[in-house]
Amino acid sequence: MTSTHPMNEQAKPRIEWLENGADCSAIWHSESGANPPKRVQLADDTLNADTAYRLACEGTGLLWRGDFQNARLLLQALARRVDNTHSKPKARHKKPTTQPTPKDAFNLHRQAQSQRARVLAMLLVELDANYAIALRRAPDWGGACFEAYGENASGQGRVVTLRELLGIVGAHEWRKNGVEIPELGHATIHPYYGVFSPVRGEYLNLIANAPLPKALLQLGLNPADKAKARVFDIGTGTGVIAAVLARRGVVNIVATDIDAKALDCAQVNIANLGCAAHVTVLAADLFPPLAHHGQAQLIVCNPPWLPARPNSPIERAVYDEGSAMLRGFLQGLAAHLAPGGEGWLILSDLAEHLGLRSREELHGWIAAAGLKVLGKRDIQATHAKAHDSSDALHFARSKELTSLWRLGAA
Repeated sequence: MTSTHPMNEQAKPRIEWLENGADCSAIWHSESGANPPKRVQLADDTLNADTAYRLACEGTGLLWRGDFQNARLLLQALARRVDNTHSKPKARHKKPTTQPTPKDAFNLHRQAQSQRARVLAMLLVELDANYAIALRRAPDWGGACFEAYGENASGQGRVVTLRELLGIVGAHEWRKNGVEIPELGHATIHPYYGVFSPVRGEYLNLIANAPLPKALLQLGLNPADKAKARVFDIGTGTGVIAAVLARRGVVNIVATDIDAKALDCAQVNIANLGCAAHVTVLAADLFPPLAHHGQAQLIVCNPPWLPARPNSPIERAVYDEGSAMLRGFLQGLAAHLAPGGEGWLILSDLAEHLGLRSREELHGWIAAAGLKVLGKRDIQATHAKAHDSSDALHFARSKELTSLWRLGAA
């Protein structure tokens, strides 16, 4: 097991607490970039859930010193209290004059998510220099922590939130077991911690079945020109889109990303799937440099679908503040397309149903980038939340379509 992402301990803040009459401190680590709690007190099995909830709401960090499995139970109890608070109807002093807009509903949902995360992040555990947990009935999760955090070059312990630690272990299981991809002949993709897992299969169905551009196919038919047939996969993540295209017979794919974990993840997945001879994984902000990689007959991008501010690094795969990646892809596409080439934009219309971005805005950005729509293929969203009437955003999710927009130079 190796990791190429050692932790930069010098830049990390520290968390402080009083224990056995002595001032103590440790490195504070938060993958979301959250600051350590300003107040910290020790907690153990004698702390009841109501008191813990009150302290957590007040912003007091609870550094656990009791039985580890009881800490997990306490976290579940805190989650129930947060959820019950949010589900209670507000007191109605007067009848509202207007119905909340879809955008209002989304903002309230995000606000509730943020508050929930803030409260649950108050339950803390300490890891030693080897990522071990010195608590009764604590599991050995050192391997999972190493995958997520990298090598501990400082040799110091650290304090993390129990919720983050459980997320790391969950990601470790996804990485170990993999996600089965029907479009790859039911082979598996193994997502790393912090790299978005390809559990939304409908967009892969679109990529696997859309006709490849004629400009790409014509070059591919001639052995002398085959190397000139190029495809770019922008923001590759796990590498799944590049792998699907390679399985379709594309022999020259450049897959880009700016995230180091994503680049490692894609590289390993591409190699495991036997596609390394056809896919180059490259660190780049959107497009590969024209001087070295030229133009492509097909450029595919699956940007984050919702134009909102992410609250943590993992959310960057879902939330794209100001539609920055989407607009960057559109603005640079024409210059990187070979004559007759196509850009495939994979995008859900959920943002439109939530009032976060209009179809007119999208068409305006396409036109302003010197592009035109050659065609569009749609598929109904099939994920669980699209059918969950209890979900706060079900009114929008139930109508969601995922589309493959075929774009060309105007």
